[in-house]
Amino acid sequence: MTKSFLKVALVSSVIASSALAHFQMLYTPNMALEKGGKIELRHVFTHPFADEHTMDMGKQHDSDALAPVVDFFAINKEQKTDLKSTLKEITFKGNHNSGKGFASEYKAQKMGDHILVLTPAPYYEKGEDAYIQQITKTIVNVAGTPTDWDADLGLKAEIVPLTKPYAIWEGGSFTGVVKSNGKPVPFAEIEVEYINRDVDIKNNKMGKDRVKAPQDAFVTMGIKANKDGEFTFALPKAGFWGFAALGVGVDKEYKGKELSQDAVIWVEAKPMK
Repeated sequence: MTKSFLKVALVSSVIASSALAHFQMLYTPNMALEKGGKIELRHVFTHPFADEHTMDMGKQHDSDALAPVVDFFAINKEQKTDLKSTLKEITFKGNHNSGKGFASEYKAQKMGDHILVLTPAPYYEKGEDAYIQQITKTIVNVAGTPTDWDADLGLKAEIVPLTKPYAIWEGGSFTGVVKSNGKPVPFAEIEVEYINRDVDIKNNKMGKDRVKAPQDAFVTMGIKANKDGEFTFALPKAGFWGFAALGVGVDKEYKGKELSQDAVIWVEAKPMK
């Protein structure tokens, strides 16, 4: 094994550990709407299961100012709408601390799928002296008509769903493929977390625990994609589940420091009543 290979492996290990359990939320309370209308969104960088720390989105190592969101848009029936102007800064309160995030509203009026994509500024993780940037997708459907849900947007880091992420029963499964610039990423490392709280949109805060993990391996669950970048995960409980493919993006450095450019997608499992 060469020294150069060992160096690459060590860097990859540091970046992966820096992203552990961090999830960029692009939250709305219902991903399957019976009819169109205005929906509320919250953009928060947090640990959704344990809720032990809420981060300031866009935190930098060389400035006290927070860097602005890079991009935020929606796609419906292949039509793109820029949503950056809808973002309003908020303070979001977790159970242990508060962090800076954003609130926005979106008019999901038309039938079909609305793909919401957020690219936040890289976040400086002091403990690893590295940056994390999670390119995040949430797909909202109106009236059950499928249109764009499986679209490959060619993002730098992306999880393309092979299962409708808004039409899964509790106990069902989600399948996706990890891609970078439209190409599958073989054997990608993927973190999975459940939003283990009620998200209080009105007051911008987290509620109390729903379930207790028997040990830390159940807080952030790790899986790997296959050689074609595909993965499947069963969803044992109704609610919102996040999937983060770590370090799969094309950008590996930001401001002279290592960057983990991750792909995140959120899916919702509905209870069978």
